[in-house]
Amino acid sequence: MSVLETAPGPARRAWHSSPAVRLGALGVLVCAVACADLFAGRGVTGDGVRAVLLGGGDPMAEHIVLQLRLPRLLVALVAGASLGVAGLVLQSALRNPLAGPEVTGVTPGAVLGAVAATGLGLAGWDSPAAVVVAACLGGFAGAGLLWLLAGREKGDPEQTAVYGVLVSAVLAGLTAVVLLVAPGELGSVVQWLIGSTEGRVWQHWHLLWPWAAVWGAAAWLLAAPLTLLRCGDEQASAAGLDPGRGRAAALVCAVALTAGAVSAVGALGFVGLLVPHLALAVFGADLRNTLPGAALLGASVVCGADAAAQLLSRLLATALDADRLTLPVGALTTFVGAGLLLVVARRRADER
Repeated sequence: MSVLETAPGPARRAWHSSPAVRLGALGVLVCAVACADLFAGRGVTGDGVRAVLLGGGDPMAEHIVLQLRLPRLLVALVAGASLGVAGLVLQSALRNPLAGPEVTGVTPGAVLGAVAATGLGLAGWDSPAAVVVAACLGGFAGAGLLWLLAGREKGDPEQTAVYGVLVSAVLAGLTAVVLLVAPGELGSVVQWLIGSTEGRVWQHWHLLWPWAAVWGAAAWLLAAPLTLLRCGDEQASAAGLDPGRGRAAALVCAVALTAGAVSAVGALGFVGLLVPHLALAVFGADLRNTLPGAALLGASVVCGADAAAQLLSRLLATALDADRLTLPVGALTTFVGAGLLLVVARRRADER
């Protein structure tokens, strides 16, 4: 018996409420973690942030809040939403609960594209437009390699997962080779390898949100085909859907969303892998509701992790007497995500 089944009547009614109510509750959660992220940074106290938001404050505080913290917050929200949707699209299209962007070659390919473009001098952390293009090319190359190895039909989820891990490992190795060839670029690309929201400015936001909006809308329009693909190729074909074309369109959306997120914040581990499972648990198999839910959950996870990373950075800097010490948000998501994945794996093993 689950916790929800033994919960009091009001709790059960809240859980089984309409999807609109659940989306509204997640919207409130996103607002809460956004406020926490805005107040979590260093350099300006909570009173200083409130003063700036109310139209006051000194010029330095105004610059930090409006030109540094606010775009960082917005980029974290949209990047998290993109990864949440991309993970759900991948898992649905490939019918594989382990088909997150991190283990299907999409994220490693996008990172390789960004790192290679930086090493060749074609892009940089301060030129987000060029990075988006390079990350997209790398992401599509990684997904294409998986597509060739696993076959067009993708009929075996376990085989697809094995090939995905193989492709991701190869792409990670190529990234290491690029760093060996151009070691001087290590400092500028380490943020893509780990995942960080440091230094995000309005230029990154202005490039990221239209990209995420277009591809997120495209993913939502594919909700019905994706729901059919989750049921299997035979059921999808019986309903009049071409599984190959539907899967190809879904992969294009997933790669584009992942590449946009990677170009802005780097590789945030386990977000695209675990958020879809939580979204499916909350909203069920109807992807018309679950895709927006995954976007809100991904946004709240990344933004909340960014707030926690900033608070931990402050604590560690005080404890170690290192003012410039910063904990990357990608390190936190990877650490927590790995722990959650281990817990889930052990529970499933015990159930068997």
